[in-house]
Amino acid sequence: MKRPRILVVGGGFAGLECVHRLERRLSPDEAEIALVAPFSYQLYLPLLPHVASGVLNPQAVAVPLRRVLHRTVVIPGGAIGVDAEAKAVVIRKINEEVIAERYDYLVLAPGSVTRTFDIPGLIEYGRGMKTLAEAAFIRDHVIAQLDLAAASTDEAERASRLQFVVVGGGYAGTETAACLQRLTTAAVERYPRLDPGLIKWHLIDVAPKLMPELGDKLGLKALEILRGRGVEVSLKTSVAKVTEETVTFTDGRELPCRTLIWTAGVVASPLVGTLGTDTVRGRLVVDAEMAVPGLDGVFALGDAAAVPDLAKGGDAICPPTAQHSMRQGRVAAENVTAALRGGPLRPYRHKDLGLVVDLGGTDAVSKPLGIPLSGLPAQIVARGYHLGAMRTLTARFRVSALWFLNAVAGDDFVRTGFLAGRPATLRTFEMTDSYLTPQQVRAHTRALRSVA
Repeated sequence: MKRPRILVVGGGFAGLECVHRLERRLSPDEAEIALVAPFSYQLYLPLLPHVASGVLNPQAVAVPLRRVLHRTVVIPGGAIGVDAEAKAVVIRKINEEVIAERYDYLVLAPGSVTRTFDIPGLIEYGRGMKTLAEAAFIRDHVIAQLDLAAASTDEAERASRLQFVVVGGGYAGTETAACLQRLTTAAVERYPRLDPGLIKWHLIDVAPKLMPELGDKLGLKALEILRGRGVEVSLKTSVAKVTEETVTFTDGRELPCRTLIWTAGVVASPLVGTLGTDTVRGRLVVDAEMAVPGLDGVFALGDAAAVPDLAKGGDAICPPTAQHSMRQGRVAAENVTAALRGGPLRPYRHKDLGLVVDLGGTDAVSKPLGIPLSGLPAQIVARGYHLGAMRTLTARFRVSALWFLNAVAGDDFVRTGFLAGRPATLRTFEMTDSYLTPQQVRAHTRALRSVA
């Protein structure tokens, strides 16, 4: 008898946790498990600002899938369409070959991409902070601006290269601005021709408060820390226009600037749009068991799914955080196992354990179990949480060692020339233009449909 095939899309927190649990719950004779992932690692996304600032190297936050998984078939590529009627997923492999993979059970955890708006110049000149390549590029880019400013005799060019704008007052934006500001402050000591007073960091957000999820007290504390370091924080403000050398804000200000880092939220992967099912705020509608209504054997979770938040009740859906994604992955694996064996499914329920924000050095704000902390105690909680959430002991050791080494020895501010001379846009890194229309998906799965 042919084994049922379980296909999991996405190797992030939700997808990897699900596959890992499936390997433990199902015997090799019960099901074949395959994982579709564009990269051969799980990215620990919360620590990307540390990669961008050079505190950690890229390898430290990338856990190899094959170190964790033992009998799952890893398909290196990206899912670009789903045909639920044919029970097939269209995949573009890393060698550009497009294939259709059949499934009996499908778990969709494709994650999210950076949310953008129709702002002139944003796609061409904005940089994201969503992938490992983007974080590595931003580090190179920021150090390159210091090098180029030091080499220039044109005061206007120096001014544009030494102003940096981060858009988004959430966790990603706040941590990115904080960590990179520390990078340039430390680096400028090695540039005797540069006036430290010319280096300016700007954090802007359309919201009236910084990180409102933390509450007023901790949000104000984070604001105080950033402004104390010289970061100019502008709230109720967004970007109106971006050019290669300027950024114009909605309040009318125009800054000479060649670095715009865009972290203004995320949206579900464009893969969601290929299913043709209902969505909430762009995320797939699922029930409390994470099954997609009307689609046989299809589950969705993580950033791409609107999983009901039973702990909060009402119409609340779970926020797109690693904390929820990991736990949803475990429950989804249990539900796929139950569906395969004919057992009852279990609803997902989890109450947030708290929030942590690492601002670099000994600066942090945290809210573990609702207890507000700041300074060194908050930093200990933040870094302890990150170490606990990392998948392997190897990753924990590597991150701990690099944190210690950076604290003791500092940084060498090496610029590798990553992507020098080539376009480095949001679309380039996140490949958001590679997904298919429903009609194109059906064209790729036509042969499978005819034999179904």
